[in-house]
Amino acid sequence: MTPGRLIILLSLAVILGVPFVMSLGRSEHDLPDDAPTLVVVTPHVQQIRSEFGRAFSDWHAREHGTPVRVVYLTPGGTSEIRKQLEAQYKSVLKNGDFTITDGQVTLASGAVGADLVFGGGSYDHAQIARGVSVSAGDIQSPPAGLDTFVDLDDADAALTVPMSESAGFTQPELDELFGDNVIGTQFLYDPDQLWIGTALSSFGIVYNEDSYRDLGLPLPTGFEDLTRPELRGWIALADPRQSGSITTTFDSILGNHGWDDGWRILRGMCANTRYFTNSSTKPPTDVSQGEAAAGLAIDFYGRGQAQTAGRGRVGYVDPAGAVYIDADPISILRGAPHPELARTFLRFVLTEEGQALWQFHATDTPEGADNPIGPSGQPMGPRHSELRRMPVRRVMYEKHFEYFMDKVVPFDIASDVQNPGWRTGVQVMMGCFAIDIADDCREAWEALCEARADPTFPPDVLDKMEFFFYAFPPTPLDGEGALVTSGGAPTSLEWTPENFRAIRNSWRPSGAQARAEIYYTRVFRGYYRLVVEMGERRSVHKPNLSGAAPTP
Repeated sequence: MTPGRLIILLSLAVILGVPFVMSLGRSEHDLPDDAPTLVVVTPHVQQIRSEFGRAFSDWHAREHGTPVRVVYLTPGGTSEIRKQLEAQYKSVLKNGDFTITDGQVTLASGAVGADLVFGGGSYDHAQIARGVSVSAGDIQSPPAGLDTFVDLDDADAALTVPMSESAGFTQPELDELFGDNVIGTQFLYDPDQLWIGTALSSFGIVYNEDSYRDLGLPLPTGFEDLTRPELRGWIALADPRQSGSITTTFDSILGNHGWDDGWRILRGMCANTRYFTNSSTKPPTDVSQGEAAAGLAIDFYGRGQAQTAGRGRVGYVDPAGAVYIDADPISILRGAPHPELARTFLRFVLTEEGQALWQFHATDTPEGADNPIGPSGQPMGPRHSELRRMPVRRVMYEKHFEYFMDKVVPFDIASDVQNPGWRTGVQVMMGCFAIDIADDCREAWEALCEARADPTFPPDVLDKMEFFFYAFPPTPLDGEGALVTSGGAPTSLEWTPENFRAIRNSWRPSGAQARAEIYYTRVFRGYYRLVVEMGERRSVHKPNLSGAAPTP
């Protein structure tokens, strides 16, 4: 790598506030100084980065005559990546670093420092495609032609620009690669090609068999099994405000189990937690080490831990009839320094050679030595690390299924229930009823579980305890649909699917969500303390919640 290129990439890492690592097809000393460089932003783990970096560099040398230097930027999960990209793109637009060409907003090559985003869920990639908006009045030195997009005399006018751009496939190419653009209720790729699926992910349960044996419990088969009272303090969960994948899982639970039962499952799982983490990779690791009995995991994390721990110690299950399958995409970034190389990388990942990296045995293992021979004349598959991901292309299941490590056909098990799109509610409400007041939630759960197990406990008191443990605060709104957290309010909306959008919209004005979270948290804490008091007194205790308590 030339000194100038290294300085540029170090500067980019500082600007983004992230570390970067390199993954090369061959040693740095073997790469020519003029080897092309691909800059990839990714949430993927080191094993995926290493295998795809090496394989793409070798493939590019074979097919195009030169290896490629692949540089990875790794700021965290996809949600964090998106936030950092949004900040960078807004800065570009506000600085006026774009032109209007043929009626399109065009960013100069290299306007942003990365070429593509590799990995994460389709939701975050859809948000990348949706783009960023900046007020027209904030754009310095507006370029010629901007007035064709926005009314420059309108103080509220805004310019919206996608952060990704078309991958550039023809429709016949897409048809050959993917067939029908569907799995369950989801797309395999964005119809406008602003993101393209490269692998598939399911979301299920990882569990420690030794822990379940010690607790005397049957192994879990569904999400509701994680609400068993015997699992108090044994469940590991990621914070949905920090992890897009876990938010998708919780949203899927609500979709498959329905609003009422789904929220009861989420509440019970949260009450059983020993912790909430900001990383979706921590629960599978802790389950493997016996620090937790079970947790939620993306399939490859769960299966990977099962493989590492050894047979009979750790397992992973996709709950029957409730399996959410999501595409793991690549998005080509608008204004990338090397857009054509980025498209070449995407095309490689979608070749059978690239798809084999996801699911075949490593070629340095006895099992991998028998992998099918690829165009290079060598067995296809990862060299060292077995990634345990599901390929996105159907042809891999039709031609190479016998070589898969995991005999799972995602197209056969995908749920046909659409995710309901309640993600914002999941993040806000779970933060308020569980994560930010975790000890209160667990204490109330302990009291409720003990009352349930006591045959002499008064049934009418138990009914009230059940009600208040699972209750949601009503949301008071004024006549304009704005949240009211003190004084009277003409409208009070109960937390129902019919009212969800109106309540969510009340959080959108500046500062409204923070005020709502303070209000919800206060009321949830009051509910939990009421449950504890009723359990201790074995009698119905009148709530004193400033009028916030619903009537059971």
